[in-house]
Amino acid sequence: MKKVAVIGAGFSGICAAAVLAQKGCNVTVIEKNAQLGGRARQISANGFLFDMGPSWYWMPDVFEKFFNRFGYSAADFYTLKKLNPGFQVIFNGEETLSIPESWDELVQLFESVEKGAADKLIKFMAEAEYKYRVGINDLVYQPGLSIKELLRLDLAKGIFRLQVFSSFSRHVRKYFKNEKLISIMEFPVLFLGAMPKNTPALYSLMNYAGLKQGTFYPMGGFKKVIDGMVKVAEEKGVVFKTESNVSKIIPANGKGFNITEGSNAHHFDGVISSADYNHTEQQLLAPELRNYSQSYWETKTFAPSGLIFYLGVKGSVSKLQHHNLFFDADFNLHATEIYETKKWPANPLFYVCCPSKTDVEVAPHGHENIFILMPIATAIEDTDELRKKYFEIIINRLKKFTDFNFNDNIVYKQSYCISNFIDDYNAYKGNAYGLANTLRQTANLKPSIKNKKLKNFFYAGQLTVPGPGVPPSIISGQVAAEQLLKSFNKN
Repeated sequence: MKKVAVIGAGFSGICAAAVLAQKGCNVTVIEKNAQLGGRARQISANGFLFDMGPSWYWMPDVFEKFFNRFGYSAADFYTLKKLNPGFQVIFNGEETLSIPESWDELVQLFESVEKGAADKLIKFMAEAEYKYRVGINDLVYQPGLSIKELLRLDLAKGIFRLQVFSSFSRHVRKYFKNEKLISIMEFPVLFLGAMPKNTPALYSLMNYAGLKQGTFYPMGGFKKVIDGMVKVAEEKGVVFKTESNVSKIIPANGKGFNITEGSNAHHFDGVISSADYNHTEQQLLAPELRNYSQSYWETKTFAPSGLIFYLGVKGSVSKLQHHNLFFDADFNLHATEIYETKKWPANPLFYVCCPSKTDVEVAPHGHENIFILMPIATAIEDTDELRKKYFEIIINRLKKFTDFNFNDNIVYKQSYCISNFIDDYNAYKGNAYGLANTLRQTANLKPSIKNKKLKNFFYAGQLTVPGPGVPPSIISGQVAAEQLLKSFNKN
């Protein structure tokens, strides 16, 4: 029986461990934090339950596919609720657009904003659905180790429809002229990690996921998803070790690895690191065993970091929906400040999640649970003074929109930013989402899932294939596990 160490207990690490254990491996997951889940950990305080990271549940078929391979359904572990509206967008002048659950109503909404947009949305979404079908059900399950993965006849026939080499921004503007509709179509890309003009049009598949499939919420929060995946893994025999910080990975005379955590060293036949890729290579492996130099990482384009506030609020904030996108400022300016000039934003866009609108369990009776995220550049200064400054900017905009007195009703407050991402996740430059999905960082052009210097050593997570986000991380762990199993079989 092969002994495998999985480093990191986020989505990718847990999924990798479950697949390996199902195939007969003896798997230990080594996690530096006290709680499993990585960025999907949860804060429990004063009767509030805050999801610390992921809050958008898109692509439910990816979650379902994972549970199905173990004979389960997601419904065996948590209740999934489709949100109506899926989200609302707040524009300049406090005009709002709520994205309905119903596809027919969404088509009508687009037509009401821009004459002729209904037919264009239907055509746009037909293309996006094709990309989703090919991309999410096929391409993202490829390990990205050979260009041959992309040269299959069935893919070649549709390669132009996938629009891997076209700009997302130009693609959207071929269909829509109204800036509000353009903002709705482009917002998922801001969180994917690149300027829309630098993102392949392939990623309109995100519009299919968010607008056509809909936006969901796991009752009890994302920790319920983690708990379900952990239960599946433990049933297969996976052992989870928390508060265990790996300090070294040393090859053992060509046969496996000795992993040091704390004052202990343990031998394993194989390794999957779902920890930060850069940290794994630069801190845990000797220079001659790394795929990439530090200078390589300096050239990469990273998705945003974020300034996050977790707020417990007394009273009901009536104008908030579950998901709220404040696009009442200049989208292009904020994106430029994230990806090009790399500075704190002059007039930021931000996102507010209020899960207590859907789930009474996440806040005491008569209170709201509010999560605020402002995307920012990686590797910029992070101080208490800056956090306070931007909290005031955001809360004043919220007060204006909601007509709610936040200052007198906040009963719990915690912030989270670049330094926390570094401390908790060893996140390179304090990144929150991994690598940006630019043309030069798509598919086989991402950091390799395989360590090219070592046998039976693979990577998983948001800095390798297929990329950032919860569904890609779930897929990444499974792909890495399957590659390690193939590697064992070749030995």
